[in-house]
Amino acid sequence: METSTTWVYVFLALYIVYCFYWGLKGYFTEKTSAGYAIAGRSIPFFAFLLAATAASFSGWTFIGHPGLIWRDGLAYAFASFYVLTIPITGTFFSKRTWLLGKRYGFITPGDMYAYYYNNEVIRWLVVVTAVLYSVFYSAVQLMAAGALFNVIAGVPFMFGAIFLAFIVWFYVCTGGLKASTWVGVIQFILLVGGIIILGFFVIKDPLFGGWSGFSAAVAKLDPKLMEVPRVINFGLGGAEGESAWTAVMILSYMFALMGIQCSPAFTMWTFGIKSPKPLAWQQAFMSTFVVGFALFFFTAFQGMGAKVLQVTGVEGFADLNNRTVVPLLMQQFLSPVMLGIVFMGAIAAIHSTAAPYIGTGGSILLRDVYWRYIKKKNVSDSEQIWVNRILATLLTVAALVIGLTSTAALVILGALATAFGFVMYVLLLGTIWGFKFPSKGAMLGVMAGMLAVFLTYSVWRSPLSMHCAFWGTATGLIVAYICRFAGIKDTQETIERQAEVRKWLDDVDEPSESGKQWRKIMKIVVPIWYFFAIGPACILGNKAFSFSGFPHLWSWQIFWWILGIVMMWALCFKAEMSTTTETQIARADKEQHIVIEDQK
Repeated sequence: METSTTWVYVFLALYIVYCFYWGLKGYFTEKTSAGYAIAGRSIPFFAFLLAATAASFSGWTFIGHPGLIWRDGLAYAFASFYVLTIPITGTFFSKRTWLLGKRYGFITPGDMYAYYYNNEVIRWLVVVTAVLYSVFYSAVQLMAAGALFNVIAGVPFMFGAIFLAFIVWFYVCTGGLKASTWVGVIQFILLVGGIIILGFFVIKDPLFGGWSGFSAAVAKLDPKLMEVPRVINFGLGGAEGESAWTAVMILSYMFALMGIQCSPAFTMWTFGIKSPKPLAWQQAFMSTFVVGFALFFFTAFQGMGAKVLQVTGVEGFADLNNRTVVPLLMQQFLSPVMLGIVFMGAIAAIHSTAAPYIGTGGSILLRDVYWRYIKKKNVSDSEQIWVNRILATLLTVAALVIGLTSTAALVILGALATAFGFVMYVLLLGTIWGFKFPSKGAMLGVMAGMLAVFLTYSVWRSPLSMHCAFWGTATGLIVAYICRFAGIKDTQETIERQAEVRKWLDDVDEPSESGKQWRKIMKIVVPIWYFFAIGPACILGNKAFSFSGFPHLWSWQIFWWILGIVMMWALCFKAEMSTTTETQIARADKEQHIVIEDQK
């Protein structure tokens, strides 16, 4: 154990040096507020490709995901489909978000929504969402880091959480978004590599003897662990021995995770990239294929392997819980060097999510509150950067305090974060695709959606076995359209502003004839895929087919994941949902100056 701990500290030291390098580089080079907050719209192709993917998949993916596969079986393994449902949000919105950000000079999502809806209350709703996301989602990550450091290296939990939070705080506050992005590059490599290494060492261990022995051992497990339950379970948790992961819960849980790439943090990241060229590759390849390969195979190897070890009575696995599955597998199956690498993979996964949410949360508070309302837009770049750092520091401290003192609140509000993000669909559908509801409808819809998320999570507990994210966004859209049909009208200024945005966006992003045909096809293909892969028909996977020793349900998941890769490729490239031409980019850049001049 002493040797293993030594390698943990060696790799941790190398990681800290890398993080501090980018933080200090940003400190000495970023001199403008926009450069600090959105990297001066200069994040390059390669960096965004890896960092944005890492940020989509948090420490929960690394530690919690295998733990719940162990607890709930292959029904929960459907959550691996978030490698597709997270980036599909980007497919729907990110390219057009970038075009709008470039033309109008938006810095924060509040800028974009408040301009389009001509409603400052909406800006404040986005600020609230960003702060909730930053504090509570980051708190979950930082506490997971402290717990892992405690189990693997024996470091006291509180000290570990504070120390690992300090690393994130340093490079985020000193270097801004560009530093977070370049640290995210190595975090992606560590995250995916760590998952694959641990899963590989589990199945190759003599306890299993490779894939044939592993698959034979899994086949002997309780059949309930290999099936999607047929009976609706009203609420996560359910009765003893039951699984809450019914077909409709699986589908609606995926909706919650679709909220990650429409969260305020991701919208700011989209504003920050130099060109929208990497979007299609990030969505169809890096997330859906690369991370999908790690999750559909190697996290399942970990979760199901731990269940076999527990059932067969292997020493040390009798008292497992979903939080200790991965740390125990690391200690049991990894050599000292591999333990150090995989430990850093877990820390990288945790930091890759905490960093952008803390950084963008501070930037949103700076821009939408301090710059706009306190200083009335009259403040130097230097002061903006330092206030931004102070606000990011306060968010980090708040995340630590809540994580260390309010366990109950942390669990509830951390789980609500992605669902609140999904409610942003109400605003995005109007802004990006022109869904027709009035400005007050959008405002009231977001408010009602957030309230519905809270009530269906903490009071009514997933009515009809559907996740609170579904109820929140469905409520938001219903309220928005009720306002329209109730005769609530926008001002003439708002109508003209939205018409101008719509005309320009639809003109600059008009697909080719081939793209139009593919979009018609994908309007049919995507719902079908959702229905069979992760919707009500996924229950057919219980007995549908199996191949290469994989159980029926696992085979079903792999089959639909492969089809999902093809679907994402068709959406991103053939339907032109995420691809851009040089002409489109040039127009967004050229016409930006006209818009800015008009605003002056």
